[in-house]
Amino acid sequence: MFSLLNCGWWRSGRAVLLLALLLPGAAAHAQLRIEIRSGVERPVPMAIVPFGWRGPGAAAPFDLADLVTTDLRNSGRFDPIPESDMLSRPTQASEVSFNDWQILDVDVLLIGQLTEDSPDRYTAVYQLFDVLRGEQLLGFRLTAARADLRAAGHRIADMVYEQLTGIRGVFSTSIAYVNETRNPDGSRRFRLIVADSDGENARVVADSPEPLMSPAWSPDGRRIAYVSFEDDRSSVYVQTLRTGTRDQVSARQGINGAPVFSPDGRRLALTLSRDDGNLDIYTLDLATQVLRRLTQSSAIDTEPAWSSDGESIFFTSDRAGGPQIYMVPSVPPVDRARRVTFEGSYNARSRVAPDGDSLAIVHRDRDNYRIALVDPDTGLVQVLTNGSLDESPSYAPNGAQIIYATREGGRGVLASVSSDGRIRRQIASLAGDVREPVWSPYPRP
Repeated sequence: MFSLLNCGWWRSGRAVLLLALLLPGAAAHAQLRIEIRSGVERPVPMAIVPFGWRGPGAAAPFDLADLVTTDLRNSGRFDPIPESDMLSRPTQASEVSFNDWQILDVDVLLIGQLTEDSPDRYTAVYQLFDVLRGEQLLGFRLTAARADLRAAGHRIADMVYEQLTGIRGVFSTSIAYVNETRNPDGSRRFRLIVADSDGENARVVADSPEPLMSPAWSPDGRRIAYVSFEDDRSSVYVQTLRTGTRDQVSARQGINGAPVFSPDGRRLALTLSRDDGNLDIYTLDLATQVLRRLTQSSAIDTEPAWSSDGESIFFTSDRAGGPQIYMVPSVPPVDRARRVTFEGSYNARSRVAPDGDSLAIVHRDRDNYRIALVDPDTGLVQVLTNGSLDESPSYAPNGAQIIYATREGGRGVLASVSSDGRIRRQIASLAGDVREPVWSPYPRP
């Protein structure tokens, strides 16, 4: 995987940076598979009973309990027992015998039913119980069309997760990532993919024989900004997911790269080289096309990230001799930059936590590139991962997880780590490589 991390561009100057921008790393369009590598010391033992079915035919059109089981197990916090171990299979509260579950050392029980109301309308009713206390913790009813039953399952998992952890679930969110396929004739194809957070329901957003890179979600989750090298030049596009409509918002002379939406969705921060060839941070008003330059240094300034309040922008710069994170106000005057990271010789690609209290960064740790957290006020760094080439961190909207790109067995894969470093997941493609993941915000009505 070609990467800004190992190409030496901070040491070699702008010519190498341009090469890095023109030659992104390899990836492949394929379904993803999640594997827990480490979880909490004692995941909560729970039982998720197959939902009862009330409708025509012998089986429900979708297995809600199976999806909820997979979601909660893949979180690393829960340990659902196999269906074969269950002593009973209740689907409503009157059928629950708490003794059955206490014998199995189960702490939490989830039961439910799916009912067909009409040919394309279903109602799911479910209840969550504290087995030790014999009390109901949660009860809910939701309706969905047949095509939305998978989304309904993720929603159930979100509510159960929040009830048991106090943290809002992210199973109903999406991820985007870039992939590359190689054809038999040696040519390459680049695709920008959007998928459910579990890797399912993958769909192609953009498809090109030229590189695609740097995807970024809008705050409402309805648009994605990215860089395309069609026509042999870098341009920034903003694409509406529902319609597929896309707008070229920056195709200025030189490099157009690293777009990221402001918290209100009205502006992009991006990296431009423009006429003088020097890379600096700018903001672009999407409605008026007004461009504002925020840095004006002979150094390489790139990889902007908005603060959660939109008043500041973090970015990577080599103005101190090596890549470090700096912060600058999001409106002029120009270049009142403050250095944020001091620990180590390499800190890059910052992304701000949803609560604004920390940054996820790429940090060089004993000649390995790893995902770390840094406190923007104190500069204190906490290393979270143990790979050799970890990059492109992106926070889940609840701040509890970070997805990133790494390598294993010579392949580019995705992974995630909890913000406390305890839960680690491998998210491998079933075929080929994947890279540059970005986690969506929570969906809005």
